[in-house]
Amino acid sequence: MSYRTFAACIALMLSIANHSSAADIEAGTATNHTLRVVLVGDSTVANYAAEKPARGWGMYLQEKFNGTVAVSNLAANGRSTKTFISEGRWAKALALKPDYIFIQFGHNDSHDKTKPEATDAATDFRDFLRQYVEDARKAGAVPIFVTPMLRRTYSKTDGKLQDGLLPYSEAMKSVALEKKAALIDLHSASRELYEKLGQNESDKLAAGPTDQTHFNEAGARAMADLVVKGLPEAAPELAKTLKANKK
Repeated sequence: MSYRTFAACIALMLSIANHSSAADIEAGTATNHTLRVVLVGDSTVANYAAEKPARGWGMYLQEKFNGTVAVSNLAANGRSTKTFISEGRWAKALALKPDYIFIQFGHNDSHDKTKPEATDAATDFRDFLRQYVEDARKAGAVPIFVTPMLRRTYSKTDGKLQDGLLPYSEAMKSVALEKKAALIDLHSASRELYEKLGQNESDKLAAGPTDQTHFNEAGARAMADLVVKGLPEAAPELAKTLKANKK
């Protein structure tokens, strides 16, 4: 056997040894290689240009991990579970061959039913979520649902938070249970944060004075912190790569 052939065999063996399937990761038997995390979702997750006031929480996830994790943020403004697929964005996410895929939708799915991005929380929204789980697993990735955070919409009568996204959050929880998929409940966590802060302080997280959905850097970082806080329970193997857990 030539040296070149021998070297090629060694490289192939190392490649196989360092590959972890979704089953390996979920079972906690993944090998110690660089993990690729892909984010899919809407404008509350997406990247923004420096000159824009808005920020998505996905912009601050990479810094939470040590050097064994690479995060790719493919979330895009205005997208729903339906349009993210129909526009080919989901196919691009799968083509990156991720180990984990964070999936957060609901804000645009909840738009008026006449809008092309709209879905129904009781029917097609759930069907699309099932497709995300099944496609991710077929591609060798672990899907992690992230329920949509509340909009910062307060009632003018009693000052309490209004929750138009609850049906979508509950639908995501239901599908996660059905498909045995990991889930981070950002919906409940964001409510707890807003209630703790109160309306005036919550408003300081907004991308603009009248924006009840999008975040400035402080708000996006707060959402990223809540996502990370839920990671140990949702995906314990991935949580081991957080900087706070680095030994």
